[in-house]
Amino acid sequence: MSFASHAFLYGFLPVTLVFWMLAGRKHPSAQKTVLLICGLGFCAFAGLAAMLAMLLLALAIWLSGCFLEKAAEARSRKRRLILPVCLLLAVLGVYKYTGFVLENCNALFGLSLKAPTLYAPLGLSFLTFLGISYLADIYHGRCRAEKSFWNLLLYLTFFPKAAQGPLMRYADFRAQMAAPQVSPQNAADGAERFVIGLGKKLLLGDVMAGAAAEIFNLSAVALTPAKMWAGAFLFTWQIYFDFSGYTDMAVGLGMLFGYRLPENFNHPYMAVSVSDFWRRWHMTLSGWFRDYVYIPLGGNRRGKGRQILNLAVVWVLTGLWHGASWPFILWGAWFAVLLILEKTVLLKALEKLPVFVKRIYALFCVLIGWVIFNSFSVAMLAKNLSAMFGFGGRGNDAAYFALLLRQYWPELIAAVLLSTTAGQKLFEKLEKTKIGRIVKLLLLLAVLALSVLALTGSGMRAFIYAQF
Repeated sequence: MSFASHAFLYGFLPVTLVFWMLAGRKHPSAQKTVLLICGLGFCAFAGLAAMLAMLLLALAIWLSGCFLEKAAEARSRKRRLILPVCLLLAVLGVYKYTGFVLENCNALFGLSLKAPTLYAPLGLSFLTFLGISYLADIYHGRCRAEKSFWNLLLYLTFFPKAAQGPLMRYADFRAQMAAPQVSPQNAADGAERFVIGLGKKLLLGDVMAGAAAEIFNLSAVALTPAKMWAGAFLFTWQIYFDFSGYTDMAVGLGMLFGYRLPENFNHPYMAVSVSDFWRRWHMTLSGWFRDYVYIPLGGNRRGKGRQILNLAVVWVLTGLWHGASWPFILWGAWFAVLLILEKTVLLKALEKLPVFVKRIYALFCVLIGWVIFNSFSVAMLAKNLSAMFGFGGRGNDAAYFALLLRQYWPELIAAVLLSTTAGQKLFEKLEKTKIGRIVKLLLLLAVLALSVLALTGSGMRAFIYAQF
């Protein structure tokens, strides 16, 4: 079930809010129970088999945490960490990569193996990462093992973040679970954030998706360089408004119930380097790989050669995490090469350049990355990159761009404003005066009305990160 769906907006969310309010602020344990039951209900939309698998994984994580904390000897503690982590990764591998492995085996050896039908739990990748971080934090003494299975299950199934994050450490969640910050102001801020996210998804992300898909699906003969660059920009906005829109909705929903989820985006297209981009984009995932993969591998503490190897490992794994296909692996490799170059030679040179030049460089690298990301096969990737660099079709693009601007000029203007700091500055100015606050409220109501109309008229596209 998607946040931007009739079932969620008109059914699940109102019912959850009603029962949560009936539980009463004076009975936080009852409110936690409501959130747990509703979280399980939200996850159940993935299917009963998937739900059962999720419960078994949650139970394994809880038991492993309790077992790990009781170990006193260092070797035993390490063993009690490694075994459940390997189990979680194995389950993720079976669900996510069986088809990819069999497909490549069939191609290499002329076989005709078929992948079994598997029903993955909702947000399996995020569930796996939450479980690993929880166990690693117990091992390193950053948190205590949770004695209550139901508390840990609420952490894993808290519906605002269950499907697509943001990733959150258990110690941070447990502190809020003990004393959620419920107030009219938090509720109002949460509702505002949810509406903004809904608008980003339905009014910008989905619109950009339709226009980008038309270009990415063109044949090599019809795909001119100008169209391919236009498609790259459209997809760049599509994935940003799709995923940051989801995050806004998740953060807003958390605030409604008194929980502060971590931020995931900080104007990533204003980055001045690729390193800076990854400090601004999907920040909780970048932080997870830094804390639980890069630093345990040695980070930058064992010399330049080891640092380069660690970066390569992290980014190949990041590519694989996003999907079981060669373009995703190449996407991870692309950013690995760029980050290694920046760490070794480029950053010092970039420091001497004007800010706007650094931003152009970063955006160019990111655009190439998104073209790789949105190519569903190596052949499609070759076609798209060839077109970008002048080896595509030929034709007069003036009529196409005139039509694009005529159809989407409001969305394109909004995309520029909201993907930079301009939109944030505009909202901050509106907050300073009474008239400005009224204008802001009217804008939010208009966004809500238009989003509902968009959802009613043509439905909505699935969130991009739902597949990961």
